[in-house]
Amino acid sequence: MDIDTNSLEVADNPEAHAFEIRVEGQLALVAYRKREGSITYTHTEVPEALEGHGIAGKLAKHALDYARANGLRVVPQCPYVKAYIARHPEYQDLLR
Repeated sequence: MDIDTNSLEVADNPEAHAFEIRVEGQLALVAYRKREGSITYTHTEVPEALEGHGIAGKLAKHALDYARANGLRVVPQCPYVKAYIARHPEYQDLLR
């Protein structure tokens, strides 16, 4: 499967507390919990068939950009988001 991540849209699903990307009927997501002034990223999930295409990275970037745009501090409980921040120091200032 060839996936152009640039063409994928990330949607906020507040009822599910997740940022989501749907590809060919499959769902990839970053789950979150919002509190006053902060957002905790709890879990990143990408179906096996979609792995290796940069979808988790696109979700993490969107989630962190969302936190920045909304003035929220980030609590990266999810190991993937924590590792993404470690690899992208421009997001270090979001950590509480």
